[in-house]
Amino acid sequence: MFSKPKNIDTAFRQIRLFTLTIILACLLFSGFTLYKSQQLTASLQQKVYILANGKALEAFATDRRDNILVEAKDHISAFHRYFFTLDPDEKVIIANTAKALYLADASAKRQYDNLTESNYYSNIIAGNISQEINMDSVSIDLQQTPSYFRYYGTQQLTRTGSIVTRKLVTEGYLREVSRSDNNPHGFLIEGWKTLENTDTHIQNR
Repeated sequence: MFSKPKNIDTAFRQIRLFTLTIILACLLFSGFTLYKSQQLTASLQQKVYILANGKALEAFATDRRDNILVEAKDHISAFHRYFFTLDPDEKVIIANTAKALYLADASAKRQYDNLTESNYYSNIIAGNISQEINMDSVSIDLQQTPSYFRYYGTQQLTRTGSIVTRKLVTEGYLREVSRSDNNPHGFLIEGWKTLENTDTHIQNR
């Protein structure tokens, strides 16, 4: 007489345990699915597709801190390339120096004005001189704000009768600013000055 209720009670406990187990498993599975979905969404948001020459190229978004040294070096290199790469063409000189002046403060404008007043650009045009620069190295101290840098480069001046090689050493500071079309890396060179600009080799043509 008492065994039947006992069996019913045991069966009820088993069903309740089984039901709780199923519910817990469903909750764990739902939580895991939600977590993986958020991970996938975050990773997809970091992917960017760039269309270049009709081809879709995949790029990944990263934190600026991961690439700040590379961006800083490229900013300094681009500034010197624009400022010192000149051809005997007034439009080329104006275009290149204008790009350079977007990347630096008034210290670069002062050097540009001094070169203009000393007829440096006029002499390049009159003498059919082409000037190129290659970066040898650049050291940057990112521990201080603004960051101090020193640039080492090699200039090559191609004249009608000779090729002159010069050693160029400059220094300055980098300050972070907003990115723009004219300043894609978001840095500004401050207090820029030339430490050395001397001829190292002259080759007759």
